[in-house]
Amino acid sequence: MECRVLSVQSHVVRGYVGNKSACFPLQVLGFEVDSINSVQFSNHTGYDHWKGQVLNADELQVLYEGLRLNQLMQYDYILTGYSRDESFLQRVVDIIQELKNNNPNLVYVCDPVMGDHGSMYVPEVLLPVYKEKVIPIADILTPNQFEAELLTGRKITSEQDALEVMSELHDAGPHTVVITSSDLPSPRGPAYLVALGSQRTVCEDGSLRTQSVRMDVPCEDAVFVGTGDLFAALLLAWTHKHPRDLKTACEKTVSTIHHVIKRTMAYAHTVAVGRRPSAAELELRMIQSKADIEDPAIAVEAQLLGTPGLTPTRGV
Repeated sequence: MECRVLSVQSHVVRGYVGNKSACFPLQVLGFEVDSINSVQFSNHTGYDHWKGQVLNADELQVLYEGLRLNQLMQYDYILTGYSRDESFLQRVVDIIQELKNNNPNLVYVCDPVMGDHGSMYVPEVLLPVYKEKVIPIADILTPNQFEAELLTGRKITSEQDALEVMSELHDAGPHTVVITSSDLPSPRGPAYLVALGSQRTVCEDGSLRTQSVRMDVPCEDAVFVGTGDLFAALLLAWTHKHPRDLKTACEKTVSTIHHVIKRTMAYAHTVAVGRRPSAAELELRMIQSKADIEDPAIAVEAQLLGTPGLTPTRGV
């Protein structure tokens, strides 16, 4: 059966970030994708210069009204990412609630793009909108460590902290939470970063089951832009195909990104001989990775974790 995704993210003319990073892999994996651009830039902000426009709520409403007038509001998934306008984000919330009323089974995948490594790169006024309006209606959430800390007001200094933060985010709304990157030390050494995930599902007897995983992901000595957008899109696809198996969904998601990054680095080194690659040379090699997107060889295995403090609940 055909699945349709509405993807509301940034757009760049050149490179792979936002909708450019999310739409192609979703289409390769069999999804119909409609996209709305929260911003339209010449290139991503990792370059020295960029130009473009930021969409506001009124402009978003015009696009959505056209869909409504033509009765084109039937979606199975909503995917949102980078936004820097408060009114735009507030209107996105209204649209998602309306679409969920049309389809109670609609799944909302939210990448709460706000910042990283202790710094916000969107206006701070967006944080309360995410906390109070967005998170309660999200089904799948993909923050990095800094964003998870912002959303809960809690620091993550250990794996136990991360599990508790993800549990708190579950309580706020999402049934699946993946912390896509963290500063936690990996048991495999400094050449790896740690990602963690947690998924709550309701069993037939009404009790809650939680599956928690940790992934030790190989690092590269380079800065890539668009990998978070790619992560959210792939997680959408693989949780659709493995709805009650977060371990498998995460392995396929992270392994795909691993293959894309390896191919990107291999290309960058061929054109940047004897120097560090430029932002342009580190643009994700997305099209060249089509086969890996369709059928990723598992390069990163997820380890199942215990989830202390979660009591099975009946009648949920």
